[in-house]
Amino acid sequence: MNTEFQKRIRRKDSILTMEHPYERVALKWLSVALVSLICAYLYFVSASVLNVIARKDALRQTSDITSAIAALEQRYFTMSQEITRSSATGLGLGQVSATSYVYRPGNIGVVYSADEIKGLEI
Repeated sequence: MNTEFQKRIRRKDSILTMEHPYERVALKWLSVALVSLICAYLYFVSASVLNVIARKDALRQTSDITSAIAALEQRYFTMSQEITRSSATGLGLGQVSATSYVYRPGNIGVVYSADEIKGLEI
């Protein structure tokens, strides 16, 4: 079972000139592993950068929406202060006379009038 590798060892050649039979295969696999690790590194770095950009954009949109809600709330409170009974009557709004309440204990709904509900404990 004399291989060329074993023959070279016996000839007393320089150790730098000898090559193990699996050295080329190992070098190929290590090269593939290195390239794969570099690609994975680049992918994860770019994914992190894109997530940071998306987070900043989401925070900006949240800030814009919060500002819009605050402006709408301010407008609502301003408008609600202007409504009086006389202006509501002018808009066609009036006092509710017959109020009914709905109580649904399960799948069946029960309707009570305002007078009936005063005596019930729900």
